[in-house]
Amino acid sequence: MLPAEVQRILLLIGLAATAYLMILAWNRDYLQSAEPLQYSEQPDLESAVDSGQPRVDVPPPTAPAAALSDVPDPSLVAPATEPAEAPDSAGPVVAEQRLIKVTTPTLEVWIDRLGGDIVRVKLPRFALSLDQPDVPYLLLNQGGGNTYVAQSGMVGTDGVDASGERPLYSAASNEFTLAEGDGSLTVELVANRPEQNVVKRFQFTENDYLIGLQHQVENLSDRPLTTGLFAQIKRDQAEPIGDKPIFLGPQPYLGAAFTSADTRYEKFDFDDLSKETFRTSIDGGWVAFLQHYFLSAWVGDPEETNSYYGQARPDGTYVVGYTSPLRAVPAGATAEWSSRLYVGPKDQRRLEEIAPNLNLTIDYGFLWFIAAPLFYLLDWFHGFVGNWGGAIILLTLMVKLILYPLSAASYRSMANMRRVAPQMKRLQERYADDRQKLSQEMMALYKKEKVNPLGGCLPMLLPMPIFIALYWVLFESVELRHAPFLPWIKDLSAMDPYFILPLAMGVSMYLQQLMSPAMGDPMQQKMMRLMPIMFTVLFLFFPAGLVLYWLVNNILSIAQQWYVMRQTEELHAGKS
Repeated sequence: MLPAEVQRILLLIGLAATAYLMILAWNRDYLQSAEPLQYSEQPDLESAVDSGQPRVDVPPPTAPAAALSDVPDPSLVAPATEPAEAPDSAGPVVAEQRLIKVTTPTLEVWIDRLGGDIVRVKLPRFALSLDQPDVPYLLLNQGGGNTYVAQSGMVGTDGVDASGERPLYSAASNEFTLAEGDGSLTVELVANRPEQNVVKRFQFTENDYLIGLQHQVENLSDRPLTTGLFAQIKRDQAEPIGDKPIFLGPQPYLGAAFTSADTRYEKFDFDDLSKETFRTSIDGGWVAFLQHYFLSAWVGDPEETNSYYGQARPDGTYVVGYTSPLRAVPAGATAEWSSRLYVGPKDQRRLEEIAPNLNLTIDYGFLWFIAAPLFYLLDWFHGFVGNWGGAIILLTLMVKLILYPLSAASYRSMANMRRVAPQMKRLQERYADDRQKLSQEMMALYKKEKVNPLGGCLPMLLPMPIFIALYWVLFESVELRHAPFLPWIKDLSAMDPYFILPLAMGVSMYLQQLMSPAMGDPMQQKMMRLMPIMFTVLFLFFPAGLVLYWLVNNILSIAQQWYVMRQTEELHAGKS
């Protein structure tokens, strides 16, 4: 019979779980008429940014918001130069006529001919949510009062974008398609100016999220033209579309990240960028905006020393990017600049191939040196079983096998503690009024019987670093997003909707506790009896994959504990 306080707590847990299930049923039965999230058919190029938070810490612009340039100011270009005079305007163009749509098996990209910026990116292979499997995930977008775009162009004394008025490019078509089996696709934009022709080439590859970009400048004048490349990401601080806050857990990082000569990976959130302009220079390098499971990143030419920056803008947006060294293009000559843009999932292997340290944008926390091998093991097991839940079970089994010698020693210590328990009880009764004498006698008993009272704690402590590291693996690895396992578990990275795994984990933890000898005074023993209940409540909201790991670990621990303790008791029985 369970103690009364335990029964009360179990009753409260049951009532809370029942209430939660009733809420789920209510939402399913009565809120089906709610409108699902839908996107506009194309970006809104004239949409104003409305971050919802006034920028009180950034000086107000000296010109109206509409006149605020997207081009980096001369102070961000190395070496600093004076901007060129504004070229003749190409005249107003209807926003809808400026859009070019590029479709590949992995990307749907919209390019604005004014400046040649990427103003929308959809990911067809990633659903927005389980409830809307046919709606692709929207990563970059201009419209709906929000801004998240990838920009690039030419700056410097003679840069075609240097004045802040972007060139209007022309293209052979408004739609391009890269079909399965085609391999690659090049989309070419052309801007003709009196002194120079500028060609902007986007290179798309089948089944890849990396977009190559080349700027070609042909000097038509009789003098050298000084120019250089800029590439930046402009974003407001709005939460990503479709992301939900995580209850009782760390929130995913939303902000910028850089690599530099001093640190391989450094994060700058919106508050950091509001306080000061970030500057660094590095050979190659990259700069990114991160969110849960996905990122966008400009990767610099590894053959050049690029100047990276990040700063807040007076209109409530933030920019992170880089400028290449300025070059003089001789009269009659042609020069090229290269860059790459990654817009897609946090694929650890692919990011590692693209640029040094770019894979660190998959942030596994302070136990990254455990988490990274865990992910590769999980991925390896997944290749065998074809299911991430099965891979977690196999990983748990491997971890238990590796830790078996240490765990067995701890369970033997627990068996010895159970063996001397009657003697300890007699000592507690004899010296109930003399705490000091009781401690001395107990220490003498431990020494005589060669028992370590702390040895039994090791089985609980050993899996904890792995548990924490695996939490971050499940939290950060996009491969487990929307990964199903059991019939009612559609997403191992989300909580179990019916609490079956957490409750089973609590039962297994309680059974394991029954097999362990009682430790400490009566108050400590009561607290230990509450541990399974406390862990169950905590695990109700943890990712199902993590609860699965802990449940399987407990079941294996129970089997190992029973075997080792029985073996130890038989050994001592044979000696006596």
